[in-house]
Amino acid sequence: MPPAHTRPQGFTVWLTGLSGAGKTTVSHLVVDELERRGLLVETLDGDVVRTHLSQGLGFSKEDRDTNIERIGWVASRLARAGAAVVVSAISPYAVTRATARAMTEEFAPFVEVWVRASLEECTRRDVKGLYAQAIAGEIPEFTGISAPYEPPDDAEVVLDTERHEPAESAAIVIAALEERGLVDAA
Repeated sequence: MPPAHTRPQGFTVWLTGLSGAGKTTVSHLVVDELERRGLLVETLDGDVVRTHLSQGLGFSKEDRDTNIERIGWVASRLARAGAAVVVSAISPYAVTRATARAMTEEFAPFVEVWVRASLEECTRRDVKGLYAQAIAGEIPEFTGISAPYEPPDDAEVVLDTERHEPAESAAIVIAALEERGLVDAA
């Protein structure tokens, strides 16, 4: 009889928040720590996914929902295969985040992380000038300005990136994963 195949427990960490809140920065630090601990890690960044998987989608509610549902589906498959999946995507709508969660939780744990920063702080951090363009009406359907962002009501982790440096925020995420038994304590 062949040996039973076992695979590591996969999971998804889903970072959501406004543009400029710090999702990508924190996600890179989380990924680095998970890899240092020997986990197989995959990253799904909203901007990168739009370039490769969701090219051609705009920023209407329907297109945003489609993009997030695609990310959720890919995350669910990677987590099912045993990967630690770290998603950083604005994912502005609660219902669509819930859909992504349900797809993943069919196979593996899902940890929602709200990367919280005020609109004023995100605007201040914006090196590309996107908020200024959105405020001037040059970018339609910009989350936080002319399109809504629905903050999570019950995220497992809430990071306040106005109070915590990126390394502190990443440590909070790692501690939450340890508490849930998804990664071994260092």
